[in-house]
Amino acid sequence: MNETSNNNRSSAIAAAIIILVVGVVFYFLPSLVLWIGDYSPALAVAVGALGVMAFFMIFWVRSRFQKR
Repeated sequence: MNETSNNNRSSAIAAAIIILVVGVVFYFLPSLVLWIGDYSPALAVAVGALGVMAFFMIFWVRSRFQKR
């Protein structure tokens, strides 16, 4: 296997792990937001927004790391 093939395989594995983790988080996010909303609606909005923004932040940080 050459280096390009290993790099493509590594990227595919990383993407699969990211998608799996994000899928699990998004699955439980509505229940978490509703539970937190019982105590503080503003905190629930913040947690929901952070959960969605985290999806994009993961790829932003990963792209910044790969440019090095």
